[in-house]
Formats: sequence, C-alpha cells, structure tokens
Amino acid sequence: MASTRKAIISTGKTRIMGVLNVTPDSFSDGGQFMDTATAVARARTMVAEGAHIIDVGGESTRPGASPVSAEQEIARVVPVIEALAGELDVCISVDTSKPQVISAAVRAGASLVNDVRALQEPGALEAAAETDAWICLMHMQGQPRTMQANPRYNAVLTDVRDFLLERVRVCVGAGIERERLILDPGFGFGKTLENNLDLLANLGVLQATGLPVLVGVSRKSMIGTITGRDAGERVHGSVAAAVIAAMQGAAIVRVHDVAATADGLKICEAVMAHAQGELKE
Repeated sequence: MASTRKAIISTGKTRIMGVLNVTPDSFSDGGQFMDTATAVARARTMVAEGAHIIDVGGESTRPGASPVSAEQEIARVVPVIEALAGELDVCISVDTSKPQVISAAVRAGASLVNDVRALQEPGALEAAAETDAWICLMHMQGQPRTMQANPRYNAVLTDVRDFLLERVRVCVGAGIERERLILDPGFGFGKTLENNLDLLANLGVLQATGLPVLVGVSRKSMIGTITGRDAGERVHGSVAAAVIAAMQGAAIVRVHDVAATADGLKICEAVMAHAQGELKE
C-alpha cells in the first residue's frame, strides 16, 4: 500500500493546514462537521480561503477527551477523506495515532499522517512505514485525559527537541525516509503557558534539526489565557501566533481560521521578502 505524497513544503513560504474535525467533542468546533457533506463543504471553503492541507480528525485530543475505537474513527474520517481526495487538489492529512486508521486513511487518499503520539502506539510505526505518506511527529507529555495535570520539564526546549530527534531515529530505523518527516513541538499538549511561550519564541531550536516544523496554536488555551477570549473569539491572537511562527521559519501552521491566517501570512511574507531584497542590494 502506498499513498500519493503531494509536495507540501515550500522554501520561504509557510503552508496553511486547515483543521477539519469530524468529532462531537473537539474543544473549538466539535459537532459542527460530523456528516460528510458538511465536512466536504467546509473543506472547500478552507481551500478557497488559502489552505494547502486539510487535516481530518476523527478523535478529539483536547485535555480530558475520551478515546474512541479504531472502527468508529475510521467510520468518521474515511468517507470524508475519500470525498476530498476525489475532488480537491490539495494534501489531505489524517490526524490519528491508530495503525488501523493510518492504513485506512492512506488507502482512502490521505498523504500526510499527523500523529500527536509520534507513532508510539503499537503497530503505528509499521503502518506508517508501509505508506509513502508524510509523517508529522508531535511531542506530547502524558496522554490527552491527563496531560495538563502537572507538566514538568528539565528544560522544555531541549527535552522536546531530544524526544523528537529520538522518534526521527526510530522512524528512519523502521524504513521511513527522513525526508518525509515533519516535527511538531505540541503546543498545549502537556505544556504550561510558560512552556508554550518558550517554544514559540525559540522555534530555531527545532529548525536547527533541518526538518520542517509544524506549529499548531490556533484557538488553544494559551491564546485564551493571554487574551481572555473564549475559543471562538481567539482568531486575532491565533493569527498573531501563526505570524510569529512563520517569521521563525515554520513550514506549516495548523489553523481553524484560514482566511485571516492567509492574510496575516501574506503581510509576513511581503515584509520578509522585502527585507531580503534590501540585504541583497
């Protein structure tokens, strides 16, 4: 089994990953896109607004979330992925940790596996190695139900980097080419506000690995804590965080508010391109 892996990394440009949760309990948009037709319509809108990747998730990973079975997750995501892959000329990502879902989603047309557990679930590494999909490895301390109880680090920047580099080593050893790996520091996944700010302010630590970095801070509690806004009102703070990530070289930003993020990134890219032109002169 092999996926058709689309080129999603672009030198000098940050790609937008639009969030499409087909779940009843995701923290920001749970229950809004549960049926396939509604989910496909939402994906069309995000692509029209500037999304390069659509990330389809069938199990919530918010703090306190309850797990679902592989069968239930497949029933939620596969019809949506099949419909999107047949219609939209963008990369379709599956947000999952389960080997059965990885295999089914790639067969359905997904070309990126976005795993919050970094292929640590039994069988996930082998399932991913059998595909040609991009793999995003995320750092998470603990598990979704308990990860925010009491996160602790010796030094969050090096702890996260070292964990991800070890997962890269394991993936390469399992036959997954380094060239198709992406790193995600896991904002909000077993992190305090200070941890999140340290990571966002110092993405260069991960950039130095030479691998693309994905940043997902959209509407998360760190934005709410700083701004005092509820989840649905965090668009401005989320765009600001995405621009900060882009200015540090993030390859992908995972967002709910695609149009607003696209506008923010256009300004960011124009300023950075102008600055580089000035330096060349």
